[in-house]
Amino acid sequence: SVEYTFADGSKFFFDGRCVNGAEGIYSSYVHGTKGVAIAARANGWESPLYAVKAHSDANYERCAHRMVVAAAVGHIRPAFASHNLRSLAFAIAAARAHNLPADGYEVQVLHGMATPLHAAIRDLGVRTRVYCPMGDLIPGMSYLVRRLLENTANDSFVQNAKHADDAALAGLLADPALALTAAGAEPTTAPSFSNEPVAELRRAATRNRYVRALSEVRPRLGFDVPLIIGGTERRTTDTMESVDPGHTATLVCRSSLADGRHVDEAVSLAKQSLTEWGRRTTAARATVLLKAADLMRRRKHDLSALIVFEAGKPIGEADADVCEAIDFLVYYAHLSLVPPPTLTQVPGERNDVVLRPRGVGVVISPWNFPLAIPCGMVAGSLVTGNSVILKPAEQTPGVALELVRLLHSAGVPGNALHLLPGRGEVAGAALVEHPDVSFIVFTGSRAVGLGINRAASVVHPGQRHVKKVVAEMGGKNPILIDGDADLDVAVPAIVKSAFAYAGQKCSAASRLIVVRSVFDEVVERVAGAMALLTIDHPSNPAADMGPVIDQESADRVRAYHQLAVREATVMSASLELPSGGYYVEPVLAVTDDPRSRLATDEIFGPVLTAMAADDLEHAVALADDTDVALTASVFSRSPASIAMVAERLEAGNLYVNRGCTGAMVARQPFGGHRLFGCGAKAGGPDYLAQFQSVTVVTENTQRQGFAPDL
Repeated sequence: SVEYTFADGSKFFFDGRCVNGAEGIYSSYVHGTKGVAIAARANGWESPLYAVKAHSDANYERCAHRMVVAAAVGHIRPAFASHNLRSLAFAIAAARAHNLPADGYEVQVLHGMATPLHAAIRDLGVRTRVYCPMGDLIPGMSYLVRRLLENTANDSFVQNAKHADDAALAGLLADPALALTAAGAEPTTAPSFSNEPVAELRRAATRNRYVRALSEVRPRLGFDVPLIIGGTERRTTDTMESVDPGHTATLVCRSSLADGRHVDEAVSLAKQSLTEWGRRTTAARATVLLKAADLMRRRKHDLSALIVFEAGKPIGEADADVCEAIDFLVYYAHLSLVPPPTLTQVPGERNDVVLRPRGVGVVISPWNFPLAIPCGMVAGSLVTGNSVILKPAEQTPGVALELVRLLHSAGVPGNALHLLPGRGEVAGAALVEHPDVSFIVFTGSRAVGLGINRAASVVHPGQRHVKKVVAEMGGKNPILIDGDADLDVAVPAIVKSAFAYAGQKCSAASRLIVVRSVFDEVVERVAGAMALLTIDHPSNPAADMGPVIDQESADRVRAYHQLAVREATVMSASLELPSGGYYVEPVLAVTDDPRSRLATDEIFGPVLTAMAADDLEHAVALADDTDVALTASVFSRSPASIAMVAERLEAGNLYVNRGCTGAMVARQPFGGHRLFGCGAKAGGPDYLAQFQSVTVVTENTQRQGFAPDL
């Protein structure tokens, strides 16, 4: 690959890819796979492929011209391969205009295809190379099918030229740029909800925006996080420090800590707020959420940068965290405006559903999605008319502060949303046990979640309701590999699912269950891919994996490393670890004991346990032998096998031929079964219902006469 830089700063890569710094042109030659276009559309990116043939024709001419310019100064000797007469004529004319010698370029054509074109080019004195495919039968057949599809397509130059009269031929030879102008823009229809596009970090300009944001946020670290009660910021003498897990000498923030008195005050004000916030129209509350989404969208880069420093997330993961938070705000705003269900009606009566807020809600959020998860839990509670007290994770109070300030700026009243950073055993326990709290929304460890369920079930004096608990409590997620799986697709997905963000997602892959016929190959390839991981501070755009969140996590993961050395075959990546942070080595542990601690404990770190299965049905049985059924993946090319797994494997989210992380709001509502927790799937159509109480109003419509004057 040869890179040439033009005077305007744009670049040309002579591997078939043209990138213009001003226009962002990507040649369909390199990116010419349907999957690339589909991925771009799914992520909301500008597609690197051309959907209209005239785009490709125009781009070919731009590329040809740049190649000629580079050839004129002696950098390359270009070759133009095409059977489009207009494209070749443009290339030859450009070569002559720049005085390239006859042997300074050539035209390449396929043997047996459009043979008169070969002779015509040769008669012009242009060097012509005729080529034909050679090699194995099966790849050759696919090549033949591709050529047949191209040459019989409705917009194929060769196909159309065979039957063209003079007028039609003139159209084929027209400047494709003019054809695009005449055609105009293609109509598009925007859906009512679409996911916020994640950053396309393969583009240098996008990466540079995040690098700039990191440099701007870094000097602001070391700030104070106050309590926010009734819209007023309070500071306490009892504080806790939050440090950068990738560089522990860096203080991110110092947080004030709430106690029981602060809890009582916040709950009292939140209860009072129900008469104002709870009685606003649903549309008014939804508008506040949409405004918050817009504010968050404008601050996407600096919020992502703060997440990088405080939560230790690589840039791409931090960006996705912010995008998911925006999705929750927009989706729940839209969802709140959906009319309540219609009941059966009969003559003489009218039946209606009236939805009311439950009351004061407590949100206890985790550190691994420090913006998205608390934002979703808070937004769902607020838009249904409840007031909320947010107790963030002890490791990430700084991100929570930005969330609460942003929601207040968008119009959430101070009494409707409070921030109480504090220790779980103090502030958290007081909030869960408070008799005026109507519901608790929690994401975190199983031990804490089960403790919240027990404490919330106790009815205290003066309490007039049973507390609702919505809890998400982790996973032990399997990836199943069938004997016919496409390993080129499976292996990168396995590595990303297990080790992105150091395995610190409740959806992360922790068990790899492989059909025995391909087990050795899969293990070897996964280990090889692990050896290519870059472990560094998450502010480095090239980092595949950063640190774990704190010293306790690092110690726990290293203890499982030692267990793996004793009880399994360890396929360690032997990677160089940075100093100064909570960095641990990713490990692949091969075991034949499906009930070992490695295969059953939730480690919440970069440890992947691999097991062999006799066949895919055995793999399903191994995968299903766990207390938690959250996410799972299966890689197979057999529709029957995929259907069998979907029917038999219990999982909240089952992914086919893709990794088991990265659920998208409204597309893959997220949540599991068994000891994963309780409550509706986040980002799904029934999520808001759990924050509302339902009254059915039945009216006798057979009244007589008019209402008397009173």
